[in-house]
Amino acid sequence: MATDEERNTLGGRVRRYARVGAAVGGFAARLGAERVFGLRIDRGKHAGDLRAALGGLKGPLMKVAQLMSTIPDALPDEYVHELIQLQSDAPSMGWPFVKRRMASELGEDWENRFKSFERTAAAAASLGQVHRAVAPDGAKLACKLQYPDMQSAVEADLRQLKLVFAIYERYDRAITTREIHAEIAERLREELDYAREAKHMALYARMLRKEKHIHVPRVVPALSTRRLLTMTWLDGVKLLAVKDAPVERRNRVALNMFRAWYVPFYGYGVIHGDPHLGNYSARPAEAEGEDDINLLDFGCIRVFPPRFVGGVIDLYWALRRGDRDLAVHAYETWGFTGLSKEIIAALNRWAAFVYAPLMEDRTRLIEETNSGVYGREVAEKVHADIRRLGGVTPPREFVLMDRAAIGLGSVFLHLKAEVNWHRLFHDLIDDFELKALAKRQAAALGAVGLPPAA
Repeated sequence: MATDEERNTLGGRVRRYARVGAAVGGFAARLGAERVFGLRIDRGKHAGDLRAALGGLKGPLMKVAQLMSTIPDALPDEYVHELIQLQSDAPSMGWPFVKRRMASELGEDWENRFKSFERTAAAAASLGQVHRAVAPDGAKLACKLQYPDMQSAVEADLRQLKLVFAIYERYDRAITTREIHAEIAERLREELDYAREAKHMALYARMLRKEKHIHVPRVVPALSTRRLLTMTWLDGVKLLAVKDAPVERRNRVALNMFRAWYVPFYGYGVIHGDPHLGNYSARPAEAEGEDDINLLDFGCIRVFPPRFVGGVIDLYWALRRGDRDLAVHAYETWGFTGLSKEIIAALNRWAAFVYAPLMEDRTRLIEETNSGVYGREVAEKVHADIRRLGGVTPPREFVLMDRAAIGLGSVFLHLKAEVNWHRLFHDLIDDFELKALAKRQAAALGAVGLPPAA
């Protein structure tokens, strides 16, 4: 039964509006003044002020800000530069909160259900914090506790985000943000439900069961609720701890990361949509010359209709063969409408850049241009062309797909991995059949009690 701190209450939303209103309202007012009245503002300073304000808030607004910083063209560059610096390692809530939360979820005698429970959080993020514990049988556990009043915070922050989007669309009409907001809203609401996250964890364990170098925690149902998720603890080190390791080790970690992401996508139409580096770790394998990874967080999972995955593969073949009709089919499969020849050409330029590492059958870095400068130039040119041609409405599925691709690409950049991405990709798609994917997806979702893809 939900307590007062769990409900989406009017009072909770009003308090949240008061806390974030100054930051978001100031953002909207200043962008509006620049656009409507021609007043010049110091965007760099204002963006820094906005980051400072959001960084002091727990909850979804900080998470949304991080997400928005990874979506091309969603915000002006000055704001992206500042918001991308927001870290998920926020200060944790203290022991009084932890005791109240654990008692409300497991009962007043909750401490008797553990051999030990650490008072200090091992990690803290935007929606909750994690405590280490030990089960009576000695098993090491991770207990993820949701912060208070998060449902009210989500609804309040989503309304503020809609205001930001409305102002930005007056500033720049190249990208229509309606579907972006809808996707963010649905995913954030899902992240509040730890029972759903437990099902996501079981889904990943099923999809990756043949990947011996990728590890997924096991849920402890007797110690889990909608606001408390208890799972087995997986030992490991931060992924960036291996960035200075020999290239052979970095390549093995990159290969395992690639398969952790894309075996579920191309095999089941499922993707892990939160690329934050804290959501996975590296650990030595049992055998020499193998470097395993742990997946640690499953709140932001996206299940795609099988046709969306087919569109991703169709666009690859369209670019490889120069098949314009197949490219149009791929874009229309995803939900793009009213595509002129000029807009298709602009979209293809961006797609050619994104797919470039997959096109060459050779070992290479994920990015061989000038540290992202070329990518920024391509994005700006495509954005300018789309704005000139009247704008587009990106399908909502692209929000998490783009975020995952950008996040995973950044991991490969950090690792300086030298891999034949073409062969890794073809290992997953050469036997692709849409009907077979649909059948696997339905079976996997049904096995863990998740609904079919919308």
